[in-house]
Amino acid sequence: MILPITLTVAGAAALINVWLGWRVGQRRISEKVSIGDGGNERLTARMRAHANFAEYTPFVLILIGLIEFAAGTSIWLWAVGAIYILARIAHAIGMDRPSPNPFRMAGILVTMLTLLGLGLYAVAIPQLAPQAHRGGTDVIDAAG
Repeated sequence: MILPITLTVAGAAALINVWLGWRVGQRRISEKVSIGDGGNERLTARMRAHANFAEYTPFVLILIGLIEFAAGTSIWLWAVGAIYILARIAHAIGMDRPSPNPFRMAGILVTMLTLLGLGLYAVAIPQLAPQAHRGGTDVIDAAG
């Protein structure tokens, strides 16, 4: 079974991960720091943007994949995936600016709301599905 939303969002996430790593590498070169952050706040910010992406994105991708598998492809799931990707780009851009700033704030807010919404929906799917689709079996009375 092809999961088009999951594949598309995972592909976009992979490209963003490469972009974030490249940004860290560029900052390392310009600041002449090969290991760690060298006490450089600008490098630390880029490293944290990359790490933050790596911390949240796997959960979002797993949830999108499982929801798409369980409930099917839908326009709202496409929207959630696209908005999440845009939010992570905004967060990375915001990490290069002084705090507080709207890019960083929007990025993390959308990330948290995405995780919350997907998590709640994933928990609800088995409860909302008809009994036949839950994979469970009815207990058969031993006497009958």
